[in-house]
Amino acid sequence: MGHTKIAITHDQSTLDELNLVGRQVVSNRSKAIQEAVKEKLERLTRSWLARECTKPDPASEKALAGEGMLEIGEWLEY
Repeated sequence: MGHTKIAITHDQSTLDELNLVGRQVVSNRSKAIQEAVKEKLERLTRSWLARECTKPDPASEKALAGEGMLEIGEWLEY
């Protein structure tokens, strides 16, 4: 897969930190930024997928909403 160059702008303190941390982990800033962006996108995808998986199925939710309900003529006497 090919690569495309992009330009990004960061404040100097972020670049200074990237220079220090990036050299310890990868060979250059470009690779450090690539890995950071990839990791962030993977995290966002997992978060989105987790949220989507917790949403109930509309049919199941409708069935649960009516569960235990009695028809109007079937109300119990107290």
